[in-house]
Amino acid sequence: MPTYTGRFAPSPTGLLHAGSLVAALASWLDARAHGGTWLVRIEDVDTPRCIPGASTLILQQLAACCLVPDAPPVAQSTRGALYQQALDALVHTRWAYPCACSRKDIEAACTAHGQPRQRHAELVYPGTCRAGLQGRPARAWRMRTDAFKRNSPPALEIPAQAATNKIADTNLTWHDRRLGLQQQNLATEVGDFVLRRADGLWAYQLAVVVDDAAQGISHVVRGQDLADNTPRQIHLQQALGLPTPQYLHTPLVCGPNGEKLSKQNGAQALDLDAPLAALQAAAQVLGLPTVGSSCADALAAWVGGWRALYNPTL
Repeated sequence: MPTYTGRFAPSPTGLLHAGSLVAALASWLDARAHGGTWLVRIEDVDTPRCIPGASTLILQQLAACCLVPDAPPVAQSTRGALYQQALDALVHTRWAYPCACSRKDIEAACTAHGQPRQRHAELVYPGTCRAGLQGRPARAWRMRTDAFKRNSPPALEIPAQAATNKIADTNLTWHDRRLGLQQQNLATEVGDFVLRRADGLWAYQLAVVVDDAAQGISHVVRGQDLADNTPRQIHLQQALGLPTPQYLHTPLVCGPNGEKLSKQNGAQALDLDAPLAALQAAAQVLGLPTVGSSCADALAAWVGGWRALYNPTL
């Protein structure tokens, strides 16, 4: 039987709140329902936004809820050499290229192509620098999403299972264990996306793909707000010759204004004086009953309910 490895990957830009606890609980339950391993990865790649000491406090919040990883946590800020190796491989196979465009340049190019920015929508990069920088200095590195003649990607020296995926068209279709069949055309809906930012920091999309492969992650359980990132990550996995995990995206917790509860809109940190109440509230979001007189008792009871809800299979 294949080995199950799952993970919870918080960003230390703030402490855990009610919404992030839902993802943590779901990922822990899925690992336990499979009899697998549960890891915690600190996604601190965006170092300027990280709060000193937040990583330690997040681990304390998890421990208060009896959510303890099966191995010492790793931090993305220590893994730059792996990300550079992946970028080098993508450049070698012409999947990645340098980009000289500022945000203002991209807005102007999109407007010129009759694609002005929509309210609350991301700009779709028009591929300005695919043919070269035209003498301008590089600002960032981007991942191609168009169809072009390409070489076979070399194997990466990343500890991961042998890849079976082949490069697919950028109109990606994938299956989510909760949401069902999903589809996104990367070229028209996202455009060539950033792998390394203009400030030199690694982009989330590349870091998470490299780390999932390096840690042997077989199943990704995370919030539904990250579902639209999945096609970009599958695209990168295919280009790098890495395996694609199974995905499950959990329901979101919304605030009084109907928007997703997040650090950006003032979500309050979990109350460590009442961890059982916090866990029970997260379980209700996942469709699980209010049970248990302690965190450990509740977690043990919910594993069976998780199996019934999501019928986990390897």
